[in-house]
Amino acid sequence: MRPVLVETTTHGRILIGDPAVSFSGRVLIGCHGYAQNAAILLDEMRRIPGADAWRLISVQALHRFYTRGDQAVVASWMTREDRDAAIADNTAYLARVVREHAADATTIVYLGFSQGASMAARAAARVEPPARGLILLGGDIPPDVRDDPAVSLPPVLIGCGDGDSWYAPRLEGDVAFLRDRGISHTVVRFEGGHEFTDAFREAAGRFLR
Repeated sequence: MRPVLVETTTHGRILIGDPAVSFSGRVLIGCHGYAQNAAILLDEMRRIPGADAWRLISVQALHRFYTRGDQAVVASWMTREDRDAAIADNTAYLARVVREHAADATTIVYLGFSQGASMAARAAARVEPPARGLILLGGDIPPDVRDDPAVSLPPVLIGCGDGDSWYAPRLEGDVAFLRDRGISHTVVRFEGGHEFTDAFREAAGRFLR
């Protein structure tokens, strides 16, 4: 039995934060983690010091499902099945978000948490116009980015909680990749787990400044 992929059209959901009093041209685009949604990440983005000076766009992954407990609608970016096709679909999705909702931007920064970190890295590497920064929390730079010799990334901020059992073992691999490619990067280690914390938000606020 051979699987056959059929191209289709689907609709994605994004949330745009309250616009800055005077739009500065700066746009922060976020990708949430597994089993989260755009609203959850937008709340976290709003808590970053200085974020009120940016247009905040939280992008919800295309693959929605219900949580077992309260039947909330959440989403994920992809599974291992048909992974390459999903990467292409998601990258095109983020590119369209930029074209339709950040065409007037002078500065674009991507932020990704957990599973969304990989998508933020892909967007920073492949979506035009070039990003000015990339913020990753609790999630790694994916192999399809690291193994591409043509990839160029903007300055990167990496956040990792001391108790993050998933990402902490992967941190040094990302640091080695960035160092070997000569990509400017800052690593913030903080007390906590696989989560946003005040210490990380402060570091993200400094990075955005």
